[in-house]
Amino acid sequence: MDIEKVFEYLSNNFTLIHGLGAFVLLWALVWFCRDNLEIANVKDKHVFVTGCDSGFGNLLCKRLDKRGFRVLAGCFTEKGADDLKRATGPYLKTCILDVTSTASIEKAVEWTKKEVGDKGLWGLVNNAGYSLPMGPSEWMKIDDFQRTLKVNMFGVIETTMNFLPLIKKSRGRIVNVASVLGRVAANGGGYCISKFGVESFSDCLRRDIQYFGIKVCIIEPGFFKTQVTSLESIEKELHRLWNQLPTEVKESYGDKYLDKYIKIQRLIMNAVCDTDLSKVTSCMEHALLAAHPRTRYSAGWDAKFVWIPLSYMPACVVDIALKLILPKPAKSV
Repeated sequence: MDIEKVFEYLSNNFTLIHGLGAFVLLWALVWFCRDNLEIANVKDKHVFVTGCDSGFGNLLCKRLDKRGFRVLAGCFTEKGADDLKRATGPYLKTCILDVTSTASIEKAVEWTKKEVGDKGLWGLVNNAGYSLPMGPSEWMKIDDFQRTLKVNMFGVIETTMNFLPLIKKSRGRIVNVASVLGRVAANGGGYCISKFGVESFSDCLRRDIQYFGIKVCIIEPGFFKTQVTSLESIEKELHRLWNQLPTEVKESYGDKYLDKYIKIQRLIMNAVCDTDLSKVTSCMEHALLAAHPRTRYSAGWDAKFVWIPLSYMPACVVDIALKLILPKPAKSV
């Protein structure tokens, strides 16, 4: 009798497991099909991209142009704008944009209104970014924080709020470029703070305007070889920060600390920086093209297998990892 009950129990649970497996398989199939549905009439849609002189923004504009979008590229310099126009078709247009300047943003919005007419703006990609300086928090002055926050956080917020009426007209998309460092604060300076801010702003905005049919997507790239991760620029800024420190602060870290810190930065950047920028721009394209875009996109092997998993772990795990990796100050406890 006991044996019969055992077999009955196993049989019932076997059926349950099969049922759960079928449900998961069906859910995955539906998600895959839904994820691959695309919008129509791309050639009638305008997309405004910030930070198009180089890197992700530059590549994205070229790819969107090939797909047939009407691309409006905000470049920081005349040279960047001219180079991009020479590399693309007649439907891509450029304007000069400084996302830290209210006047510049307002001028870009007025220009965009004339370009899009009554159709509105289908997509806004807030890509413009600035990373430096990065380093120990104690080495920073308030200006060092503000310089990065003005571009990465306040620039994203002000640009978005100014373009929002045009996005509402088309029930379009807002794509904000954050970072894996907007999930895990791995270094001092304004960069991580600004990217955490972009994550929070995007979540709040998405929930506030979802009733208008607008999608807000967040791109979370890992480490890629761009101007943001330029070793030459990072090291130059670290030397500047070190040279402006008071003598007592330098002494607390020790004469060899800077060299050790730079050596570790080189090791990390050379080990993890990916050269394939299309991994990021493919996520941006999907956010603009998909009928049902995702809320978040992680780009790069390090994002998927290191940073995103780390973001779900207790803070002490990251604390210990960084303590093992970074050099120890001379007068630490």
